[in-house]
Amino acid sequence: MANKNNIVIVFDFDKTIIDVDSDNWVVDELGFTDLFDQLLPTMPFNSLMARMMKELHDHGKTIEEIKQVLRRIPIHPRVIPAIKSAHALGCELRIVSDANTLFIETVLEHLGIREYFSEINTNPGLVDEQGRLIVSPYHDFTKSSHGCSRCPPNMCKGLIIERIQASFTKEGNKMKMIYLGDGAGDYCPSLRLKAEDYMMPRKNFPAWDLISQNPTLVKATVRDWTDGEAMERILMGIINEIILSPEEEKMLSSDHCKISVGIVHEPLVPLALQVPLSLVK
Repeated sequence: MANKNNIVIVFDFDKTIIDVDSDNWVVDELGFTDLFDQLLPTMPFNSLMARMMKELHDHGKTIEEIKQVLRRIPIHPRVIPAIKSAHALGCELRIVSDANTLFIETVLEHLGIREYFSEINTNPGLVDEQGRLIVSPYHDFTKSSHGCSRCPPNMCKGLIIERIQASFTKEGNKMKMIYLGDGAGDYCPSLRLKAEDYMMPRKNFPAWDLISQNPTLVKATVRDWTDGEAMERILMGIINEIILSPEEEKMLSSDHCKISVGIVHEPLVPLALQVPLSLVK
């Protein structure tokens, strides 16, 4: 995928793109909350979800029933326009999530936004011959440790961010990263971001709490957000900051020249997205 402006935007999935945790949503909607709560203290979360998928199958729940539940998952109405606008402005979009491939791709395809993401880093979720969803760890901790004490054994998101950074360095590209996330697992990536990057933690969620305890540990500029409307507004503002030269910013901030493109708002959500004239089509 062409990255026209060397901006890579990395999204968490649960409680970031969607408004809930997809694992909990499926378990709750299919009526297995009690068993889930009973098993939760006994094993790593990724192993728990693998076990829950077996339980769902053993109780006659089909993959199609799981997908139907996923297709009605709550999402803030401004998240999809934010994703489309960022892509239209030349950003490369990726996902780093501790969910699984089947859950994420089912939701993205249902929402019509799968094509906007160049890469999805998550736990493999494959359907076997019996029609059961097998959830495997992204990092096979039964063979080796990823070496990060902050993160769950199946995934260190910080290591994934470092790999993305290294791939751009190898190609000789100067990449700026914007990272959006909410959970404790999104704290490790925030520590790997560089001074020219941006971290967007969801306010009053675990990643935000951890950053707030010692903000100086995060080199990136931190901009928090509360919901999809705030996410869209702040994300578009950051992209504009990066892609506009100081002269263009000055020109576009004057009263004589205001351009509103790339994003369509209802009257109740006023926002003018300012972009350079070269991007107007």
